[in-house]
Amino acid sequence: MASTLILNGTIVNEGKVTEADILIVNDRIEQIGSDLQQLKADKVIDAKGLHILPGLIDDQVHFREPGLTHKAEIYTESKAAVAGGITSFMEMPNTVPNTLTQDLLQQKYDVAAQKSIANYSFFMGASNDNIDEVLKTDPKKVCGVKIFMGSSTGNMLVDNQKTLENIFRNSPTIIATHCESEEIIRANTAKAKEQYGENVPMGMHPIIRSEEACFASSSEAIKLAKSTGARLHILHISTGKETLQFDNSIPLKDKKITSEACVHHLWFSDSDYAEKGSFIKWNPAVKTAEDREMIRKAVNENRIDVLATDHAPHTLEEKQNAYFSAPSGGPLVQHNLPALLDLYHQGVFSLEKIVEKSAHAVADLFDVSERGYLREGYFADIVLVDLNKSWEVTKENLLYKCGWSPFEGHQFKASVEKTFVNGNLVYDAGQVIEGTLGKRLTFSR
Repeated sequence: MASTLILNGTIVNEGKVTEADILIVNDRIEQIGSDLQQLKADKVIDAKGLHILPGLIDDQVHFREPGLTHKAEIYTESKAAVAGGITSFMEMPNTVPNTLTQDLLQQKYDVAAQKSIANYSFFMGASNDNIDEVLKTDPKKVCGVKIFMGSSTGNMLVDNQKTLENIFRNSPTIIATHCESEEIIRANTAKAKEQYGENVPMGMHPIIRSEEACFASSSEAIKLAKSTGARLHILHISTGKETLQFDNSIPLKDKKITSEACVHHLWFSDSDYAEKGSFIKWNPAVKTAEDREMIRKAVNENRIDVLATDHAPHTLEEKQNAYFSAPSGGPLVQHNLPALLDLYHQGVFSLEKIVEKSAHAVADLFDVSERGYLREGYFADIVLVDLNKSWEVTKENLLYKCGWSPFEGHQFKASVEKTFVNGNLVYDAGQVIEGTLGKRLTFSR
């Protein structure tokens, strides 16, 4: 039996900030109290001056394994995740081959069981012709079903209306959608080519993948969910207009339609394309400062339910191509929490709101079993942060396999000091501690 006692920390949990100690025994939180100093433990950590958060749960990552491991792999990206305070992730199906059968889904779980330092789950993918496989998905063991209702980096665009209705009506679990209208994007692309030929500037990205393209698709998904009764979760909201579609008058546990915002849409705006170029080329696109402000407001008003990364790395070589050849996506898991804590320092979000949207609400939205909160009896997924220890993002301290970050050169105000996954210390003062592996997430559905 292994035990760790964390003393004198400031806990941010369930809407409160309190001084308390935590006793971890094996993989669980055994006790939380204001004075546990008399207890014995194998290891004692003095967390004076540090804030203690539940481990973050990222409901949208692309770790690129199998088939795209020149960009990233489950092992490398899970290391980066725990360094960024993310203790559990949910990974997307547009790997190669696409995760469109239960056998291919199980293969990803098998790899993670051997390699992932963080806890893990994988989305089942949907296509125009795999409904039978989708319906076999076990809602207690798989986080959800992913539908690309718009462009996909794989061959996963679901544009057959009958198929969409069938999946929405019959999916055994939550449906997560990427919403952009392919038709509108194609028309905008043709206009951009008329103006620029093949030399379209990166700054055209939010005009090509426009507010109209996003709203048309997300509003259609919402309409379909309402007509079929589906449990719908719309990923990476990038426009202010879209945020107004979501209801904040009912508690999360009663919502049938939920939404997510990602750190890049909370941080960057279209004015950054001039400096960052393809490094901030994501789908959906980073849009205007006004969109960014409305998304931030929607997070605080509970129109946006959870925060995530959409971590989607590509190689530096790939990213250095011209507009049409440079792929969309970038690495974010290592810097998500530091970026959110910078927004705390700027007065955008409270610490309680960051924890709510990055841990509690993700656990509640997906019905994750015994994670997402600092509670006695729950798995000990815990992060210790120093709100006043600044550090600069450099190539030397990146853990992503792709070796670059859109945050390079930025001085973050807060740092992740220690990360525990299932009671194991897996990150400590800048070093990933290997030797233990994460667990498969389960769901109380």
